Amino acid sequence: MNETNPTGPLIPPQIPTRPARLPLGENPEERQPIPNVLAAAEAMLRQPRRVMYQLQQPGSGRLIAAMLLLVVLCAAIYGVVVGTFSYGTQLWAAPVKIAGGLLVSALICLPSLYIFTCLSGSQARLVEVFGLVTGLLLLTTILLIGFAPVAWLFSQSTNSLAWMGTLHLVFWGIATVFGLRFLETGFSHSKARSSAGLNTWVVIFVLVVLQMSTALRPIVGTADTFFPTEKKFFVTHWGDALKSPNDKSRD
Repeated sequence: MNETNPTGPLIPPQIPTRPARLPLGENPEERQPIPNVLAAAEAMLRQPRRVMYQLQQPGSGRLIAAMLLLVVLCAAIYGVVVGTFSYGTQLWAAPVKIAGGLLVSALICLPSLYIFTCLSGSQARLVEVFGLVTGLLLLTTILLIGFAPVAWLFSQSTNSLAWMGTLHLVFWGIATVFGLRFLETGFSHSKARSSAGLNTWVVIFVLVVLQMSTALRPIVGTADTFFPTEKKFFVTHWGDALKSPNDKSRD
């Protein structure tokens, strides 16, 4: 008589699930205070959760102030590199416009982000939201500093205004993507029920910064006036810049 081995019911393989996101502060390193500007920059690159946790603590205003100072410094340094394409007044005008434009854009978009945050059910306070936006700007400008040597090389080896403008936009786009990832991760720890409002705000923020770059033109090239005398939509400005001769005297 042949013996048969009974087989159990077939069990389908388990699909691995994404591990649950740990609450901020679970790691003891995240609870360590950030004492100065340099520590804030290093924490932003190596321990972004540490920055997010500290922004939720009482007295986070000091950290936000240090981050804002670093944003202005990094934006100004990159602005000097942008100014080396044309030299002259652009060596100081470009840093002022880039740093000022970023800060003004953030302030313009801050009220709408706070409203979307409240509508999503998040418990984040206004100071926390402001801190996350500051973190977005800080990570963006730190990455721009990393791109600065490449931008300087091209600014010294080409006279093409359209190419340099495109290169700076690409660098800004890459840096902004990483900055927005920081903001989205911080938003996910605010007990929000939906991210639809944040996604909408991201589109608004990008459009505001692009329009600000046009409102503050010229940033790469030169012009007779510090601010433009003609109003333009940024798409129209880009089209006109591509049609214009490739020299440093255009904006």
